[in-house]
Amino acid sequence: MITTHGKNRYLLGIDTGTSKTHAMLSTDDGVVVGFGEAGCGNYEVVGFDGFKDAMHEATAQTLSMAGIKKEQIISMGLGISGYDWPSEAPLMIRAIQSLGINCDFKFENDVTIGLIAGSSKGWGIAVDAGTGNNVRGRDPEGRIGRITGNSGYCGEIGGGSEMVWLAQIAVTHAWTLRGPKTQLTQTFMDFAEVDSEFELIEGLATEQIQLQPSLAEEIFRLAAKGDSIASEIITTSAYELALNVNAVTKQLDLQTFNFDLVLIGSIFKAGESYIRPFRQTVHTFAPGANPVLLSVPPVVGAVLLAAEVVGISLTEIRGALIDSLRQFGSRY
Repeated sequence: MITTHGKNRYLLGIDTGTSKTHAMLSTDDGVVVGFGEAGCGNYEVVGFDGFKDAMHEATAQTLSMAGIKKEQIISMGLGISGYDWPSEAPLMIRAIQSLGINCDFKFENDVTIGLIAGSSKGWGIAVDAGTGNNVRGRDPEGRIGRITGNSGYCGEIGGGSEMVWLAQIAVTHAWTLRGPKTQLTQTFMDFAEVDSEFELIEGLATEQIQLQPSLAEEIFRLAAKGDSIASEIITTSAYELALNVNAVTKQLDLQTFNFDLVLIGSIFKAGESYIRPFRQTVHTFAPGANPVLLSVPPVVGAVLLAAEVVGISLTEIRGALIDSLRQFGSRY
């Protein structure tokens, strides 16, 4: 256990996600003492004020639960959804400083804190496949590898949005007789509440019909029922996402290493129908990649990032922090 910083000094981690924002406070030896939650904290979605307000709300809950003062916090780590480029850093810093906590801090894209939380060594690669997709990596020296994080706009396929986009192409090709028929057509007609294939295609072409990323669940359902086009979409998505991982692996020269590949996001909950082709493509390039599903909240990685700021070994505190969080959570 770490004793060099005393018993009354704390690490604050904040994860501002698109679906929710979490804050967590621990002692510097990994004992969780407070937890807070707020709504969407992605500044690209809710704007600067919404981003800032979500952080304030989650942090205030955490401090209140722990019963400590801001002055007792020795460092902060933050994972920020929507933070992708250095030009955005001044905005991030302004929001963080508005918390009024006078200590050193470090912030990263939220996928990076998922990596830190899920990797046993604090480095490796994390891949997030939910509504969109993103891949971030860290090597043993702390170098960062990445894709753009701009999903289909930059040709990065793997999340629900891109799967539905591939399905929309398949449905359009079926209508023009360029491709085979698929049950996806009827599924999308039901979603759009239209009576004919023509109405569906017209609505898609004129953008009067907007298909939602949540329809990725229907793609998995139809694949399980034997729809070959739905199965092909799943395989294509898994293959493309794996290529994103391989690109980051190449950036960091990790292809000959054994490393944890942390899987984050709802797409991986589909299980082996997606993970199998994904894993096969990764292993052709990096056979030492060890896929592991993230089993703790990403905010754990934010606390570990705060620990890193003040020189606390991640391998020393990680196990204690996760064990403490499980005990802490069982009380509520």
